[in-house]
Amino acid sequence: MQEDLFGTPAVPTPPNRPATDGQPGKAAALSAPPATPRSKGLGVRPVTVDEALQTLAGALPQRLRLGTSSWTYPAWAGLVWDAEYAETQLSKQGLAAYAAHPLLRTVSLDRNFYRPLTVSQYQRYAEQVPADFRFVVKAPSLVTDALVRTEDGRGREPNPAFLDPALACTEFVEPALAGLGDKLGALVFQLSPLPTAWLDRMPLLLGKLRDLLHALPPLKPQASDGVIAVEVRDPEWLTPEFAAVLRDAGATYCLGLHPKLPPLAQQLPLLRALWPTPLVCRWNLNALHGPYGYEDAERRYAPYDRLHDLDPDTHAALAKVIAGITAAGQNAYVTISNHAEGCAPLTAQRLAEQVRALQKPAAETAPPISD
Repeated sequence: MQEDLFGTPAVPTPPNRPATDGQPGKAAALSAPPATPRSKGLGVRPVTVDEALQTLAGALPQRLRLGTSSWTYPAWAGLVWDAEYAETQLSKQGLAAYAAHPLLRTVSLDRNFYRPLTVSQYQRYAEQVPADFRFVVKAPSLVTDALVRTEDGRGREPNPAFLDPALACTEFVEPALAGLGDKLGALVFQLSPLPTAWLDRMPLLLGKLRDLLHALPPLKPQASDGVIAVEVRDPEWLTPEFAAVLRDAGATYCLGLHPKLPPLAQQLPLLRALWPTPLVCRWNLNALHGPYGYEDAERRYAPYDRLHDLDPDTHAALAKVIAGITAAGQNAYVTISNHAEGCAPLTAQRLAEQVRALQKPAAETAPPISD
């Protein structure tokens, strides 16, 4: 495969891109317009999207699905919603309005990490979105965390169900497949940070992961675009042996943009080793906050109505990967957290502008794969 498929050259800055003065604490100019609260009885309505945004969405690769981590943020009024709604109302009624946004064609169901969803809950989500919408779903911590944790996230004791194949099937893959059907995009096993004792037993871990992946039911034909992906939080996983386990099981690697891991460019060898493969990427946390910076990001970015800390290097690198992989006929699922830059819908728009800048007419596009 050609290096340019996963390369990271400089990308032209699109016009109208928001800029900051480079000073910490200074927000970007691009933000949600003021909005007024709306009565609960009226339901959640989508924002009226201008022609420029519609044109941007139409210029993107059809195989690219951009989205956010959840959708329950009142301050997205003027960006996703037509007005400001309560978080509880958005949780129950906001998904259909979210899915009406032309750029937002996927969403990460992160709540499943904390408590497994039922078939009927998945079905209710699927009924609210159009046919070409796809869900990214996190596996429950029941099977992806080596520790049983307290409410504040502290490890309490070893988790006997860690990487249990039977529970992975019955509590995650089977209900998600039955409930979402063809709207299932990526099922992500995000392996939580491991205790040092586990990191010292990586061959055993790889064996357990192999057993789990091989025990999973096939996603096709129920989910024609479905893919199993594994995301990690420890760089010790990023080895050729890990890639071999994924390749052998027909799974892919989820690019985890998180300060606990190396930068995007240093994770790309795994995708090269798995090629051809769909792209699954979750942009979780801006690197400037460090590996334990979620609370700092929340304090700085809430209520998530504007961009604060732009990350042009990640935008350029990720846009290049998206453009190359989708041009080669593979799907791309990219979900973005508010903790990436301060406002996930605006980060998605900036990334879409970067991807559009890389689009070329078909006659000018070189084959992305070498013999």
